[in-house]
Amino acid sequence: MNYWCDIGVNLLSEQFAADRQQVLDRAVASGVNQLVLIGSDIAESQQNLQFCQQQYLNLELVTTAGIHPHYSAQVTADWLQQLELLIKESKVVAIGECGLDFNRDFSPRPQQQDVFAQQLQLAVQYKKVVYLHERDAFTRQIAMLKQHNIQQGVAHCFTGNVQQLRAYLDLGLYIGITGWLCDDKRGSELQQAIAYIPDDRLLLETDAPYLLPKTIQPKPKSRRNEPAYLHYVAEKVAQLKQYSLTEVAQLSWQNSQQLFGFKSRQDHV
Repeated sequence: MNYWCDIGVNLLSEQFAADRQQVLDRAVASGVNQLVLIGSDIAESQQNLQFCQQQYLNLELVTTAGIHPHYSAQVTADWLQQLELLIKESKVVAIGECGLDFNRDFSPRPQQQDVFAQQLQLAVQYKKVVYLHERDAFTRQIAMLKQHNIQQGVAHCFTGNVQQLRAYLDLGLYIGITGWLCDDKRGSELQQAIAYIPDDRLLLETDAPYLLPKTIQPKPKSRRNEPAYLHYVAEKVAQLKQYSLTEVAQLSWQNSQQLFGFKSRQDHV
């Protein structure tokens, strides 16, 4: 049986409120043994941390902690101090989801850049992984990453082209691939870029409950994505890279251990 780490789950989403434990049970049954929960603001990051501190059989939970660009305008005066406390916790493995989003502009761009810059400074200070979001802001985001000499992180839910992929790889970052890859229309550029992702930089994620892979047949009635569907993303990666599913499982597992520092589980490799 293959073992998987889903490096991007919005587990405390309201969409999981009614059956969160069952979602975890289905994840384990499908071979997903590790989940990285995504923190989008201080409150969610704190809730994620509390959730991760519970014990689950055959399942390891960790979380990111940070401010998503959508919420940059809503930070409190002491948000940076609160984030600094969070990232000292062993279950917090990355700073983020952080970055820039010039598509929806839910927060003013200057505020997005200021909050992002402070999180990057914190990442450098504490030698923490950065968990990156970017939409329609690639040039500015890359410039800020270079400015802060960021070399440890992941482009979460990467949907870009080969040129953008290479820019992230040149910084030494990992690439998070979601069900976006399974959409032949919307994901066509990403499908072309997959061949250029080195074996030691590939990570898999569902971004559940979002980005349900279009390759799932029949579609779940809920139309909701969950960690148990991670293997559909892996199957598409295997098809495009002409690897076996086991090879994709081993590579993505090893890379997740390397980046996020999970406790050693050599029996799964």
